[in-house]
Amino acid sequence: MAFIQSLAELLNRNELTELTVKREYDENDRLTVSLSKQSRQIAVQAAPAAAPLAPAPAAAAIPAPASAAAAPADDPASLPGIVTSPMVGTAYLAAEPGAAPFVSIGQQVSEGDTLMIVEAMKTMNHIPSPRTGTVRRILIDDGSPVEFGAPLMVVE
Repeated sequence: MAFIQSLAELLNRNELTELTVKREYDENDRLTVSLSKQSRQIAVQAAPAAAPLAPAPAAAAIPAPASAAAAPADDPASLPGIVTSPMVGTAYLAAEPGAAPFVSIGQQVSEGDTLMIVEAMKTMNHIPSPRTGTVRRILIDDGSPVEFGAPLMVVE
């Protein structure tokens, strides 16, 4: 934990948005730690490379400094119609690079329509709309890392 905290401090101190550290101990023993700044927090995911098919350990979040701890008035997680990530992974707004996005702001969607894809462990998971409505906000960028429960979109 101290190692990850020191990496988070390094990330903040140098005003970086992303940091990856790879350690190779021997042929079958490697560790990769990736840190990426997201809205008011630093996401940390550490997964040993020796077991590629095993589930990754739960991601730990290191809170931001106390000055940023106050929740903004329009916290995305509290908005009605919020669609959250069902898993940890990388969110993509289109099926492939350069393709049209699945949805855009103001677009009408039906329950079950694909809103985006979250890639987790080399698997592309389509995220369906939980309701019929209009896409009001898209809260992530294409290719952004997301955590379980992270707000992705608002469909009202």
